Amino acid sequence: MSITAEKSKMINGYKHILYESASLSEEELLKASHQFFEHLNKRRSIREFSDQEVSKEVIENIIRSASTAPSGAHKQPWTFCAISNSELKSKIREAAEVEEQENYSGRMSESWLRDLAPLGTTMEKPFLEEAPWLIVVFKKVYELDEIGAKHNNYYVNESVGIACGMLITAIHNAGLVTLTHTPSPMNFLTKVLGRPSNERPYLLMPVGYANEPAYVPDIERKGLDEISRFYE
Repeated sequence: MSITAEKSKMINGYKHILYESASLSEEELLKASHQFFEHLNKRRSIREFSDQEVSKEVIENIIRSASTAPSGAHKQPWTFCAISNSELKSKIREAAEVEEQENYSGRMSESWLRDLAPLGTTMEKPFLEEAPWLIVVFKKVYELDEIGAKHNNYYVNESVGIACGMLITAIHNAGLVTLTHTPSPMNFLTKVLGRPSNERPYLLMPVGYANEPAYVPDIERKGLDEISRFYE
């Protein structure tokens, strides 16, 4: 006998609504999981961007998708800054390359530079101007209310990291490409974009279409047996 669940109920004085999930057979689950892997396995980090425009509405949907990520106590401690303004992009590139010059000329160890060599990276970051959009993700280390009082956020790095993974996935799913760029230090982004004191730059991602042709390193991902352990 089936039981009809209530659409909502109160828990600890707060309203909870009924979660409704799609019901898939084992065969459908296997097919869906494999197809999604095949789709994501085509994702690559791209450094050569086309100047083809991407609508603001597409970027909005991508950010909305990333914002569905779980977060500590549902605080959602993130701000996604989307930049298409060419003057701002140029300022960001200029400041980023200053930091990257320091990195490549002394901050990075010899072993780090050797590990980067197959990827073909340099201090020059033309993609920061070439891509039609830049998305800079800021983490909110605490909340500020309308009177300037501070309120705690929880598991901020973990929460924002998950959201960034979902952001990358949403970009790929939309048929676009990106690159995770982390110039270090990134404090210049706070100044350039005029962000408040409770936000810290976390990740910088150019977003757009891949240039034609675009080339990527001939490298492989680790196999399942290298990245997982099953306890059955």
